[in-house]
Amino acid sequence: MIHYKGYAGKIEYDEETHMLTGTVINTRTVITFQGESVAEIEQAFRDSVDDYLTWCAEDGIEPERPYSGRFNVRLNPETHQKAAGRAKILGLSLNKFIEKAVEDELMQG
Repeated sequence: MIHYKGYAGKIEYDEETHMLTGTVINTRTVITFQGESVAEIEQAFRDSVDDYLTWCAEDGIEPERPYSGRFNVRLNPETHQKAAGRAKILGLSLNKFIEKAVEDELMQG
């Protein structure tokens, strides 16, 4: 995974073309890049992000920003009730409890 200006890129090796190919993974907008070496793929990633931002500016549209940190979570009512109760016991808001649970899970991965 590589990062630039808040955008994250995932790189894979394409056996057929013998190229490194990449995709920006934290936007709905499709942004791709490729290169033959690590240095080339890193530069291509930065160039692709910069090109996307330039294109948006030229067309007068707001570029899609990587994740804002806000999203809706749907739980079944029983899980919601248990999570809210556990959060209260721990002295946390439900939001902080869910954030901590996700962070704990990510640390295990």
